[in-house]
Amino acid sequence: MNQEQESETPSEKVAAFERAVQQHAIQSYHLRLYIAGASQLSTRAITTLTAICEKYLHGRYRLEVVDVYQNPEQAHADNVIATPTLVMLEPLPQQVFVGDVAHSRRLAAILGIPLPE
Repeated sequence: MNQEQESETPSEKVAAFERAVQQHAIQSYHLRLYIAGASQLSTRAITTLTAICEKYLHGRYRLEVVDVYQNPEQAHADNVIATPTLVMLEPLPQQVFVGDVAHSRRLAAILGIPLPE
């Protein structure tokens, strides 16, 4: 944290956070989540990712869920070798997140979603 951030009041931090969210408001997200069947991990990935998207990207995202058992060709085309894997197709540059999407800070960084500290 730099010296300028340390001297900000809580209301200034909230205002800065809200400005950052507004800057991202114009972006539309196209996400593709690869899962493996109806496992507990797959269900949790879908639920968690949907909740994050609804909270931070409401009305600005399209989420495709691809079961690698049902559609192995698509997984192969995107070079998916583990699940869950999230591929952010838009906005560019394309980003890939492999693993448990419950790590929301790490996921938010990949998606470019500003989270308050």
